[in-house]
Amino acid sequence: MQPLTQRHRLRSIIGGSAGNLVEWYDWYAYSAFSLYFAQAFFPSGDRTLEQLNSAAVFAVGFVMRPIGAWVMGIYADRHGRKAGLTLSVTLMCLGSMMIALTPGYAQIGNAAPVILVLARLLQGLSVGGEYGASATYLSEMAGRDRRGFYSSFQYVTLISGQLVALCVLLVLQRLMPASALEQWGWRIPFAIGGVLAVAVFYIRRGLAETQSFHNAQAEGAPKSSAWALFRIYPRQALMVMALTAGGTLAFYAYSTYMQKFLVNTAGFGRETATAITAAALFVYMLLQPVAGALSDRIGRKPLMVAFGIFGAALTWPIFTTLESVRSPYAAFLLVLAALIIVTGYTSINAVVKAEMFPAHIRALGVALPYALANAMFGGTAEYVALWFKREGMERGFYVYVTAMILVSLIAYLRMRDTRRHSLILED
Repeated sequence: MQPLTQRHRLRSIIGGSAGNLVEWYDWYAYSAFSLYFAQAFFPSGDRTLEQLNSAAVFAVGFVMRPIGAWVMGIYADRHGRKAGLTLSVTLMCLGSMMIALTPGYAQIGNAAPVILVLARLLQGLSVGGEYGASATYLSEMAGRDRRGFYSSFQYVTLISGQLVALCVLLVLQRLMPASALEQWGWRIPFAIGGVLAVAVFYIRRGLAETQSFHNAQAEGAPKSSAWALFRIYPRQALMVMALTAGGTLAFYAYSTYMQKFLVNTAGFGRETATAITAAALFVYMLLQPVAGALSDRIGRKPLMVAFGIFGAALTWPIFTTLESVRSPYAAFLLVLAALIIVTGYTSINAVVKAEMFPAHIRALGVALPYALANAMFGGTAEYVALWFKREGMERGFYVYVTAMILVSLIAYLRMRDTRRHSLILED
């Protein structure tokens, strides 16, 4: 393989990032539009119960993420990062089109939520493989001195996918009456996602493979497997789970759940809550490369420790203040403050994990421990929050988030700075 020029390296990073954006748009469209389609799949007349059911299906998708991480992480380690990325977007396309085309409960009864669950399982399988493949691809494609900066685009595109989903929601809210959105308009974003996934499939087929993968293949490295991961690299795998637990819970609490919190607890209208969330996420997205570039100068560990300290100290005050805030501008500043805090984790978590593992098992090492922690803490965040609310103990969720951030803070304090001890050997 000929060494990549900076131009080809940048083209590959942009191509991989664009596909990642579409993958996460499809994933987050479910959360963004659940306020409208929950009643179509789970009719009950109790809005909180409908949201609880849709949040449960959202969590079910996370159950498949460890399986996707396991199967597709091995696939990307053995057949290439490019092959893994192409397969993941194919599965996401199928899941999105199933949601877009499935009739509601009124038409097909219990088959509707069953098909919804199957679609989310497919999407969970896709995203489980996507994270490891894309995080590994971007980290390996980036040069040594700018690895934090370029790998931060993994979360830039992740946030962009969520932001695009919210923007589609805002546009449809302006163009369609709420009744039309609840009846059929919610299908539009899933159809858009399916079509975009087809385009990304062709983009990803043209990506260059990484030098790290080619070197591992040429050296005859051992084959990737879950047994090898936890037998040979147990410390790294457990460290990935520990540093992910608080970070992923905080991210989902501050982002996807926050939209529901602003409606159900703070009392904002659905359109206002969507606008607040979208504006805060836009600023947050712009901060990721800044923090990633900072990690290239001062190291990864200081940023993660800063998230742990400020997240543990300020989660309770931010949520309790939001309970009674009435100004959308004040709410925006509080939501943004929470997202700025979690930037210390999100901007560099991909490269930190990639730098812990050798190339022959890197995609699996990044994906599987992360997916396990994400399924336990990230995917259940909305469900746990809504359960606490339904039981009349809403503030228990704030304590739960704070406690898990403290657990991750211990891991951050004990870990080595991967910038100085990276196992990505190619420049």
